[in-house]
Amino acid sequence: MSHRFTILAAIIVLSASPAYSQSNDQPINDRPNPYQTVEGWAKLPAGRTWGATSAVEIDRDGKSIWVAERCGANTCVGSNLPTILKFDAAGNLLKSFGAGLFVFPHGIHVDKDGNVWVTDGQPPGANQAAAAGKGHQIYKFSPDGKLLLTLGKAGGGREPDYFFQPNDVVVGRNGDIFVSEGHGGDNARILKFSKDGKLLKTWGKKGTAPGEFDQPHALALDSRGRLFVGDRTNNRIQIFDQDGKLLAEWKQFSRPSGIYIDKEDVIYVADSESNDRGAYGQHPGWRRGIRIGSAKDGKVTAFIPDPSPGTGATSAAEGVAADAQGNVYGAEVGSRSLKRYVKK
Repeated sequence: MSHRFTILAAIIVLSASPAYSQSNDQPINDRPNPYQTVEGWAKLPAGRTWGATSAVEIDRDGKSIWVAERCGANTCVGSNLPTILKFDAAGNLLKSFGAGLFVFPHGIHVDKDGNVWVTDGQPPGANQAAAAGKGHQIYKFSPDGKLLLTLGKAGGGREPDYFFQPNDVVVGRNGDIFVSEGHGGDNARILKFSKDGKLLKTWGKKGTAPGEFDQPHALALDSRGRLFVGDRTNNRIQIFDQDGKLLAEWKQFSRPSGIYIDKEDVIYVADSESNDRGAYGQHPGWRRGIRIGSAKDGKVTAFIPDPSPGTGATSAAEGVAADAQGNVYGAEVGSRSLKRYVKK
């Protein structure tokens, strides 16, 4: 074989390889924490207590906060409480809706028109019988709580139906809808819909290879329209174009339960599960908390550590968001609370 042919063959092999970059997997726990924690700032109606929540989002005004919480418990089965709540920056409740619709509110997104999207990712197990005919759907509400669109089959569906455990939803500038599906079990994929709810395509499957997923738990879009997927059980973020082409694999933000990207491409990633115990969530050397950095180059610049020693299955923030002033909000499942983090 000639030297020229060998070079040509190598070029062909390289050009056929996936065009993505992979970051280092060395633990990043030493970044500064420029925030102080504010607890109890959001005021619930008298007699109501916080349930578990992984869903927090910023209104299009840049300062109001939307939350979907699980009816004072870790499920809304049997409850008539409104699960979608809007607070002002001082923590005053502005409005609430969604009573009687949800089993397990999980992900939330506010689109460019101010509409509120919430996923109902009903988990398997004890709640199934009591929640018959509900769950595994995605709802689009107007800012005033009018139901505008429902995606998915009530009670859940496998191929050719959908969804089974939808985790998160995000809407592109042109109205295309992206959904991450699979909170355990054998399904794990991304679904893309048109703005009127027509299924356009799906990609991914359960696995560990590039482009595969294991609990695609969170979604976000950056200013370039790239889709960031928090591939939680694989301890990585995978970045795609909007047609499903894999662009990059990032491990420097640890085990992502929640992702938020602001207008300046600052990325906030919540890790609520990493531990050294050799059990579920094992990610040796990594501490739980919220890592903050750049969605442009992937550099991690700040870290809000989780106060928990990491002995439980989950703690501190699963969902994360940041307002226009840079205040960070953490939606917590384990402690059933909503934290606010402000600059020191």
